[in-house]
Amino acid sequence: MLMFFVLSHSRLHRHVTITVIGMSTSAHFPAEPAGAPAGAARTGETVTDRLIEANHRYAAGFGDPGMDARPVLQVAVVACMDARLDLHDALGLSLGDCHTIRNAGGVVTDDVIRSLTISQRALGTRSVVLIHHTGCGLESLTEEFRHELEMEVGQRPAWAVEAFRDVDQDVRQSMQRIRTSPFLPHTDDIRGFVFDVKTGLLREIDPAG
Repeated sequence: MLMFFVLSHSRLHRHVTITVIGMSTSAHFPAEPAGAPAGAARTGETVTDRLIEANHRYAAGFGDPGMDARPVLQVAVVACMDARLDLHDALGLSLGDCHTIRNAGGVVTDDVIRSLTISQRALGTRSVVLIHHTGCGLESLTEEFRHELEMEVGQRPAWAVEAFRDVDQDVRQSMQRIRTSPFLPHTDDIRGFVFDVKTGLLREIDPAG
């Protein structure tokens, strides 16, 4: 699964569709310069260049918000990296409210435990919200993906794919991994959800099934 960032511009837009592991997401890029042939190739401009240009515009109006690294709401959100999830808007969050930890699938791996441990022990968070979503790319993969990589590059990845077939059960497993971690001192407020990419609604998962 890949994550793409979407840039917004005030001028006219050209709509481009990008296909990623059986799902499509949309990005809007500026229209071709006036007088340019339709579909003319741009030279010397990459997606990263556009991100940097957007940052320059952002920085021009930026003011120091005066925050420290401790999230105001003392919550960490663990979610999939899918580009369709706008977590701040979906959860009504503002800058500085939470820690956001994202990976393919939003699964609780050793590195997520590492981030949560630092979040809780060093930066004061107390609650954890887990968010998977419908139509996740990990539902179309298997651990065979690791074998295919080994055949291609000559080395088997040390990490697991963490693919799953039942999104609800994977949320339960992720909640259980957090609750049983010896490194996390705060495990009383752990809740898991599935985000519906068609409706924008969260559906809470009962940890007991």
